[in-house]
Amino acid sequence: MTDPNRLPPDVDLETASAARCYDYYLGGSHNFEVDRELGRKAEERVPHIKSLAQDNRAFLRRVVRYCLQRGIRQFLDIGSGIPTVGNVHEIAQEIDPESRVLYVDNEPVAVAHSRTILRGNERADVVQADLTEIDGILGSEQAARLLDPEEPIAVMMVALFHFVPDSARPAEIIRSYHEQMAPGSFLGFSHVTSEDYPEFTQSLVDLYLNSSNPATARDRAEITKLLADFELVEPGVVHVPDWRPETEEDRWQDPARSLLYGALGQKV
Repeated sequence: MTDPNRLPPDVDLETASAARCYDYYLGGSHNFEVDRELGRKAEERVPHIKSLAQDNRAFLRRVVRYCLQRGIRQFLDIGSGIPTVGNVHEIAQEIDPESRVLYVDNEPVAVAHSRTILRGNERADVVQADLTEIDGILGSEQAARLLDPEEPIAVMMVALFHFVPDSARPAEIIRSYHEQMAPGSFLGFSHVTSEDYPEFTQSLVDLYLNSSNPATARDRAEITKLLADFELVEPGVVHVPDWRPETEEDRWQDPARSLLYGALGQKV
């Protein structure tokens, strides 16, 4: 997949991609030198950035398991990125092989690799689309095959909305998804913040400014406001290590150093 001769035609090899940088932080191999260059610069400024990515992935795991325990068997992961180890379908189908998962991303390498690893899995698929293309996502052939709009669903928007600027009206985007979700559905959400360690976060925002995914950090009040249509599951909006940790590895001595808030909301 990293051979330029085998890449989808719309891949930009000159500009770093957030999805491919995230793959680099997680130890994946589906990234290019331009992504690794940005990733190494990020490590210089935030030496624990790989731990941040792993912690965010652990948060995703706990959210998926929580939803499964509440009877959810269909998942829509938007901005899923490159599905490195520990992705939604692996977590869900390990617990219940009947679980159905639809991934969505606008990054062509992420989508191409997803199609490769999901080949033969009749209960998981991927759609290449932008977050804002709600009708295209929910009206896709893949969604028609995998998702039942009459049943509760878990929508994952993990480490996604800090790439949505205020000018794109992020609250309205989330509200549009809320309107399409059946009662009892969940929204898993995490977001970068600059509240506690602004020097770390601002350095990342500055680095990503010239990538294909400029970032916007928000504080806890702003993130909570984005989730206003949902009833938040305890403990609400907290630093991701504090969201229902299951093991000592999930806990951080200083959770604020995760630079991320996480939450799970339910449509009631």
